Amino acid sequence: MVLQRKILSRAYGEYKFAEQSLSLIGNYNVHFIYLNMLIPCIHLGPTDFVLVWEESLAVLKDGASEKDKSSHATQDSHRKWREDFLSRLQAAGIDQEMVILQAKKKISYVLLSAPWSVLCYYAEEISLRVPLQMVTTPNYNWSERMLEKTKIPNLMSQDVPSMPPDYYTCMFRTNKLERYVKIQLSSCCHSNHTKFFLYEILARTPYGALKRGEVGIERLLSEKAFSAAYPLHEGKVVDPQSLSMRQILHQYWARWASWKNYQPLDHIREYYGEKIALYFAWLGKHSHWQGVLVLEICESKDEFVMCPLCKICSYWNLSSICTTFKAGLLFDNGGTVFFSIFMALWAVTFLEYWKRTSAVLAHRWDCSEFQETEERPRPEFTATAPMTLRNPVTGAEEPYFPKRRRLNRTLTGGMVIMIMVSVVLMFVVAIILYRVILSIIIYKSHNVFLIFSAGRIASLTGSVLNLLVILMLSRVYIYLAQILTRWEMHRTQTKYEDMFILKVFIFQFVNFYSSPVYIAFFKGRFVGYPGNYYNLLGIRNEDCGAGGCLIELAQELLVIMVGKQVINNIQEFIMPKLKSWWQKHKIHPKVRADNGKVKEGGQTQDAAPWETDYELLLCEGLFDEYLEMVLQFGFITIFVAACPLAPLFALINNWVEVRLDAQKFVCQYRRPVAERAQDIGIWLDILQVITYFAVISNAFLIAFTSDFLPRLYYRYNNDGNLQGYVNFTLGTSPSNFNANNTQCRYRGYRDRNGHFRPEYFHLLACRLAFVIIFEHVVFLIGRLIDFMVPDIPEDVEIKIKREHYMAKEALAENEVRTPKPQKDL
Repeated sequence: MVLQRKILSRAYGEYKFAEQSLSLIGNYNVHFIYLNMLIPCIHLGPTDFVLVWEESLAVLKDGASEKDKSSHATQDSHRKWREDFLSRLQAAGIDQEMVILQAKKKISYVLLSAPWSVLCYYAEEISLRVPLQMVTTPNYNWSERMLEKTKIPNLMSQDVPSMPPDYYTCMFRTNKLERYVKIQLSSCCHSNHTKFFLYEILARTPYGALKRGEVGIERLLSEKAFSAAYPLHEGKVVDPQSLSMRQILHQYWARWASWKNYQPLDHIREYYGEKIALYFAWLGKHSHWQGVLVLEICESKDEFVMCPLCKICSYWNLSSICTTFKAGLLFDNGGTVFFSIFMALWAVTFLEYWKRTSAVLAHRWDCSEFQETEERPRPEFTATAPMTLRNPVTGAEEPYFPKRRRLNRTLTGGMVIMIMVSVVLMFVVAIILYRVILSIIIYKSHNVFLIFSAGRIASLTGSVLNLLVILMLSRVYIYLAQILTRWEMHRTQTKYEDMFILKVFIFQFVNFYSSPVYIAFFKGRFVGYPGNYYNLLGIRNEDCGAGGCLIELAQELLVIMVGKQVINNIQEFIMPKLKSWWQKHKIHPKVRADNGKVKEGGQTQDAAPWETDYELLLCEGLFDEYLEMVLQFGFITIFVAACPLAPLFALINNWVEVRLDAQKFVCQYRRPVAERAQDIGIWLDILQVITYFAVISNAFLIAFTSDFLPRLYYRYNNDGNLQGYVNFTLGTSPSNFNANNTQCRYRGYRDRNGHFRPEYFHLLACRLAFVIIFEHVVFLIGRLIDFMVPDIPEDVEIKIKREHYMAKEALAENEVRTPKPQKDL
């Protein structure tokens, strides 16, 4: 293996600042150094970003196939793009250093770094906030403060080294350097912000024609002109000789033994940026708040002979569902009402507490005004916008996309969403027909064991099939939503992500919740009665199973929610390891030792950090992680009345999820570009909508799906006694139901002629009244909680006012004000 190093654009001298452009002063010293791999690599200066591409060493021969010629033509085109792109980066003042490795293929690494003058220019352009004075008030969360006051040992606390200090900050100005905290200014401008500045330059730099959208590193990556673009990790995951921020996160956060400890959020923000830190802060709070959390039928024997559940089904005894009925009573009882109210208030309180936590973190991490004043247009939008328009506030010319054209594109995207939702509903109907047809096939098999469990088998296999359809459609639609959102041309990254998330969530909401909603509110409602059953496509409408719809809903929820959790966790645990192994195998076919050294001819040699990081996996963002948690939030709130065990499974999953995600970011992913964020974005609005929907859903579940109100009604009219309740809930088949005049019972408040009894209308009025009272009480208490708990804590408001005062003083033009002359007495 041969190493070739080329040092590009090492500048001598200083850079000249100008609003129009940054021009490099001095001459370029371009030379080549050829080294053997056994000679240590001494790289010039700190590397902020790495660009990588791979090239085949095969030579095009005479008589080559058209495929080979096309491949070489593509390589030549990519080479031209790279040369143009790197030369423009050089003109922008970015230092470059090239390292070439040759084995079975040629791998080129370009190490990028930004000099101090370039950092100062971009820090002022994006209004970077820099430290003025250290904040001496310690940061506590509510549990730490409570345990400290009660003198109870805090088992969740841990002393994490290198705690990032908190500062009062103000916007950076080059002519005010003497006013900032000198010790922290250099590290502030050479931290994640440096990588962010470089990524901004990479994303905006063209490499071809602007009309064809040949702009930015993301387009080059999609065209495969570059294989990867990433900032470097700080050292190895485990290194006993040093303790970098990456090793601190591995030791105190990513290990399974840290499951009971507070997450080191300030360290996460320092290393990965505010966006990733806010996700883990939200996930941690969500997990903590989750932790804050017969028999008349069995004795009836042959008294109640039930009508067949399908055309070819046989009669059955009500006593045969004794076990299922007992299991249903665990969910369908008076405690379910209070638990549903508790979960609704829990959701409201959790969101209010998260708003406070988000406000505290946003101020501590200097991003509380990011969306309003600091966020810049997306690089892709800046490069491809068809026109510019003068900003009425700043007076500067800015890229602009007409609102009418964006509206037309958004409406077109909405039509695509409706088509995909229709596809989901078609699959729901197909699964309903599958369950009915499978039940008929099982009954025709004449197998006694299968016939006895026909309904259960059809329901369970239908749930599994529904889960597979959900996962398949999700992948298709996410890809489609990315294309639509990119086409709509949104100005900022926040707006782009919000619209993408909204599209995907609308689809996923229907995709995941359509089947449970059908079972909860529609299944068994439009069946008819013996002798007058309703049909769909020639098949009798699906009725609830022998145990009732509520137990079927609980089963459906457990299969979808827990099944999805298990599949996702297995994927997150196994797939990164397999992908990482394959990535290393492609790059280095030779055997690599476990300590990160390449075995070469019996000797070992240290791999360069950029080479080690290239072997890691690309971080694909937080969308999938947020989506998984938000969908889970919907399952544990919208249908909690049907499955009170759902929050327990969610809590266990979240404990596992935090550690799996931490290990992926620290050990298996390339270091992502640090992105700033003010909060979790549109996810908070989605969570609030889910909370409102959950209140209404649980009210209808208790009123119309469970037997809570019918039992309460019967007990009220029978002096608190439930004797005869089962007979009260069953109707009797008409005399002309069959040729043998055999009478049977079915669920329904009907007389022998199939007409509704008066009790049906009494119960209907009680159910509607319950829904209205339930949702009004919960919403009223929720509003009171919202009113009583301010979104921004009082101490944070004081810090914000003090910071504004200090920033005003620091950026004042006149340091000493001339006192007014006093009048003579």
